[in-house]
Amino acid sequence: MRYLLSLVVVATAFISCGNKQTTTDAATATDTITQPVVYENEYLVKVGDTAPDFTLPLTDGTTFTLSQQRGKLVMLQFTARWCGVCRREMPHIEKDIWQRHKDNEKFVLVGVDRQESKEVVDDYTAKVGTTYPMALDTAGNVFASYAVRNSGITRNVLVGPDGRIVMLTRSFKEAEFNELVATIDSLLVR
Repeated sequence: MRYLLSLVVVATAFISCGNKQTTTDAATATDTITQPVVYENEYLVKVGDTAPDFTLPLTDGTTFTLSQQRGKLVMLQFTARWCGVCRREMPHIEKDIWQRHKDNEKFVLVGVDRQESKEVVDDYTAKVGTTYPMALDTAGNVFASYAVRNSGITRNVLVGPDGRIVMLTRSFKEAEFNELVATIDSLLVR
């Protein structure tokens, strides 16, 4: 019994020390900790939001800044070599979107590779057979401004000429991909 009483006293002291905080400190601590809102498919953005701006290097040595594309329809395709679904989707993006609209000055398509080197990206895009521009998000910070940092890809973000998100896709589902293609086609006809 004496042992049990000693254990309770020690545990109470330990818990009290670990949580010692003034009321003001506790209020400040909870005020500064804000969790991002996570939407469907672990997106941190939703349709209608202004797309988070970024600047990234492209594999061809130039840079891409999203905000400089205002007035154009922009498709961002988040991808990586290790993503089998991405490798399955990319030829469809190449054929059904890029080859159809690459000469349209009102359209921009950029693949955004997550956390891989230029050499890796060049190698796997050559094997997959894609020719659309690829941006290097080597730290993964751009991806993390759109979706939960370590969540899955492939993801497509369609940004309207006003900089607002028009459509979000996740994974490669035929019906959803066809809707993406139809949305791009209809917005470029206007």
